[in-house]
Amino acid sequence: MLTRLALVSALAFGTALPAYAAGPSDTTSQSAVMVPAPAPAAPRLMFTLRGGVASTPEYFGSEDNAIGPDFGFTFNYLSLRNGRTFGNPDPWADSMGLTFGGSFRYIGERKTDDFSELAGLEDIDAALELGVSVRYGTENFAAFGEVRRGFGGHEGWVGEVGADAILRPTDRLRLSLGPRLFFGDDTYSDTYFGITPAESSAALPAYDPDGGMVSAGVEFGARYQINDVWGLEGAVTWEKFTDDAADSPIVEQGSEDQWGLRFGVTRVFSIGG
Repeated sequence: MLTRLALVSALAFGTALPAYAAGPSDTTSQSAVMVPAPAPAAPRLMFTLRGGVASTPEYFGSEDNAIGPDFGFTFNYLSLRNGRTFGNPDPWADSMGLTFGGSFRYIGERKTDDFSELAGLEDIDAALELGVSVRYGTENFAAFGEVRRGFGGHEGWVGEVGADAILRPTDRLRLSLGPRLFFGDDTYSDTYFGITPAESSAALPAYDPDGGMVSAGVEFGARYQINDVWGLEGAVTWEKFTDDAADSPIVEQGSEDQWGLRFGVTRVFSIGG
């Protein structure tokens, strides 16, 4: 009897031991841990600035060039707090597909006292053209169109279309070559190619041009990436005045062919992120 009682007690003790050894943590639920949501990413802006020198005609129709400073701005990438992004975070990569952007051009003043062949014409103030652009790009081809409105020296509308074949001999060197067509309205053409009766002379008779195609030409460009932020960039341009612009007495006493050359250093800037 005692042996049977001891056996029952041992079995009861052995059955209860695992539950006791497991401890309270196995018989009660753990409290939930609250993990804070990640903070939204900070906005980030990337753009490229170019600074250098350029050789351009002294005025539209001049047969002589002048050397001056050259500046350029390229928007690369923008990310917002809500997760939306614009552009490409790689500043050295071309945008693929259809993209939209801004467009601007600066035209220096034309002071007739500086050019004896323009004696009698009114001075023209410097002008700033602002507008929009659209571009379609692939690995080896790109086409674009731009529309701008002038402020200051002229108050007209201008447009430009062009295309480029793109070659990449190395990972760091990019070459482009393609045609350009430039258009201007009546106001633009009157400003730079027109001559009013009050301004006219034997050498420069009165002339009232219409708007339309102003010039056609070609541009060859090259870009070299030195490192992640620094680069070199240059271009050679040629354009020939057409239609009413080519018939202007201002152009006839000068040259229909206009050559340009620019070369500069580029620097990529990144803000935020």
